[in-house]
Amino acid sequence: MYAIVKTGGKQYRAEKNDLLIVEKIDGEPGTPVELGEVVMVVADGSVKLGSPFVKGASVKTQIVRQGKAKKINAFNYKPKKNERKRWGHRQPQTHLLVTEVVGGK
Repeated sequence: MYAIVKTGGKQYRAEKNDLLIVEKIDGEPGTPVELGEVVMVVADGSVKLGSPFVKGASVKTQIVRQGKAKKINAFNYKPKKNERKRWGHRQPQTHLLVTEVVGGK
């Protein structure tokens, strides 16, 4: 049984004991988090699609750790203007362990 869940503007495939790396969700490691925006549930060959979400379906997870993604480096340059700018960004992210996938009605 697995589900397609939406969080942080992106969709993820969640199955029991999977590790999901998603956009930052507030909480300490060990805190349970329930993701309720389930788009699709597949169980034993039957597919439940939501419009937009499956009623009664949820994915129960637990926060494993909070961290940051790999650094993205960028460089802006304008020729003949002596204008150069170097910058970087690290996106905060949360690592979630899927403990249970609850099917909808």
